[in-house]
Amino acid sequence: MTLDRALVDTQHAFDGVAAAYDRSNAANPTLCDMRERSRAALTMAAAPGSHILDLGCGPGTDATHFAALGYRVTAIDWSPAMVAEARRRVRVAGLTGRVDVQHIGIHEIERATPPDAHFDAAYSSFGPLNCVVDLENAARLIAARLRPGGLLIASVIGRVCPWEIGLHLARGQAKRAFVRFRRGFVPVPLEGNTVWTRYYTPAEFERIFAAAGFARVRLRALGLLVPPPYLQAFASRHPRLVAALQRAEDRGAAWPLLRQWGDHFLIMMRRS
Repeated sequence: MTLDRALVDTQHAFDGVAAAYDRSNAANPTLCDMRERSRAALTMAAAPGSHILDLGCGPGTDATHFAALGYRVTAIDWSPAMVAEARRRVRVAGLTGRVDVQHIGIHEIERATPPDAHFDAAYSSFGPLNCVVDLENAARLIAARLRPGGLLIASVIGRVCPWEIGLHLARGQAKRAFVRFRRGFVPVPLEGNTVWTRYYTPAEFERIFAAAGFARVRLRALGLLVPPPYLQAFASRHPRLVAALQRAEDRGAAWPLLRQWGDHFLIMMRRS
């Protein structure tokens, strides 16, 4: 697997699901809860009127949400089909003047226009940074496009997902239980195609961005006690249990040990 192939395969996979991506996400209560917490992290840290860089915007779900709240958004994505969906969503919402959707990968942020724009915050939801082929270089590129003191708020797919490990060990699938511990890119199936994904611990991710001039402000787990989004059928059968688990997770998700685990982690970092 070459890095070029990883980029092409991942782009093709997301092109294939772009038309239905937002509907499927909106129908998943666990994903909606995770998105709510990611959005809240940004709105608490950056005031309306701030200029946000949406890294891996997908069909524009978050870009239009923040624009409707009064933020200015430059949204980028590597998938042309996702970009088309995002532009359509922006037009339908009447937010063309507040959202600029550009067909640019995270690995080529220097192409974002206007070239002299420095953003107040960068936001990345549900793992686009896990698909970047060279995260060290991307971290430097992101730093270069943020103003001094600017924030990066990202939900990143983590290595240690207790639900996933327990579920697959119980099924006798040891290899699947520990797939996130593999180094380098891992092929993740998506509707018959492949998304090449790297998994990170919070410490690994933080070290990469610290080298580019970022310092951690806040860290919490997402999907620690709550089952991961792909266990939607279980969550639908046990809504009261999942709601109780969500409340417990919110109380302990930022504790020093627990915040290292979970399906995702939500990290906020500030450019020095």
